[in-house]
Amino acid sequence: MIVITNEEFRQLSEYIRQHYGIHLKEEKRALVMGRLQQVLVSKRFSNFKEYYQYVVSDRSGEAVMTLVDKITTNHTFFMREFDHFEFLRDRVLPYLETVVKDRDLRIWSAGCSSGEEPYTLAMLLDEYFGAGKPLWDAKVLATDISAEILTKAQRGEFGADDLSALPPSWRMKYFNARDREHFTVSDKLKREVIFRKFNLMEPTFPFRRKFHVIFCRNVMIYFDTPTKEALVDKFYKHLEPGGYLFIGHSESLQRETTPFKYIRPAIYRKD
Repeated sequence: MIVITNEEFRQLSEYIRQHYGIHLKEEKRALVMGRLQQVLVSKRFSNFKEYYQYVVSDRSGEAVMTLVDKITTNHTFFMREFDHFEFLRDRVLPYLETVVKDRDLRIWSAGCSSGEEPYTLAMLLDEYFGAGKPLWDAKVLATDISAEILTKAQRGEFGADDLSALPPSWRMKYFNARDREHFTVSDKLKREVIFRKFNLMEPTFPFRRKFHVIFCRNVMIYFDTPTKEALVDKFYKHLEPGGYLFIGHSESLQRETTPFKYIRPAIYRKD
């Protein structure tokens, strides 16, 4: 095994923090070393210093995307933190239905991973609006920094166990069975989710219109405090007044400093 030295780990982790906001603590050293071994071996690098030079000098962007894919953990599942979806259905959507006069409803799943969250949001929207859904422009924007995980999300292929948390009616309505164990998201539902590669560390966001709802759950646990606060400020600027921010239950915002109003655990609102 190629061992990463203190200086090499510091150099690599600082590069990742500066460009992607991910704060790799010392206890992640073994994880980084293990996940990158195959890359170093395949490229015939003898140490992590050579690998780092390769990453920063590669103008194609392929090297850094491989690095991001290797070090990010994309663990999610359908209906994760279900109370958020209940709150969206019972409180947020009835409110937005009355105030969004042009019926252009903008929802962003930031850090969408393999697609379970945005697909759940799309199913929930379809169920809520029912026959009136064609009257609304309510597609879900789903972004992630990992090109590899976005490709997986766009395929929309899931196992039977993955779908076990969904209501049987949703499984029947929104998925096509390839066999008893393998399912694919229906084309109709796929059209309701727009997947894009996007780095939340971009200094300015390119969106022309503000969102009504932002889901960014279990993403900021990888960021240090200054990075997290800067991102939250950008979310605030890109939300409509009265819009909602959903974060992970293991995350929180500093109530003394955040511009957001606390609603309930992991749910905040822009006044």
